[in-house]
Amino acid sequence: MPIAESISERLIHDAILALQELSDVFQHRREVLAREAGLTVEQWRVLEEIQGHDFMPSLFARERKRSRAAVSKIIRQLLDKGIIETSVAAHDGRQRTYSLTAKGRAATEKLRRARRRAIEKVWSRFSPEELEAFTRFSQKLCAELEALTSSLYAPHPAPTRSERNVSHG
Repeated sequence: MPIAESISERLIHDAILALQELSDVFQHRREVLAREAGLTVEQWRVLEEIQGHDFMPSLFARERKRSRAAVSKIIRQLLDKGIIETSVAAHDGRQRTYSLTAKGRAATEKLRRARRRAIEKVWSRFSPEELEAFTRFSQKLCAELEALTSSLYAPHPAPTRSERNVSHG
């Protein structure tokens, strides 16, 4: 193996390991923040959605590739904790609207403050150039990985009638 190829391969593996470590550290940090607010990471995600716009559990489940039952369980947990409340939608009696209670708003504010502290302690130490380079690289890597995944796992189109006839002689 040529030296240039082995160096490049080593750099790629080092980059993958660094990305895995960053992902693990980031996930652990989210778990710690959520726990400090009395939540799980999944509950935090639901709260963010409820706070952001008209929350629809079925849509949230589909977007997160979770079962409706799993999302319903998280909603029940948040209701039991008194963090969210639900009511019948004014425009459609078949739908429910979800909103944060005072306790829920306090929990999300605690999370917001903790995030701001992390930004001040960690992210603000990087130069604008470093942040821009990281952002560009991350976006490019995401796009490449998504393209690879969709090309490998995209459903294969059904063969046309002429293709089926050709394959059967």
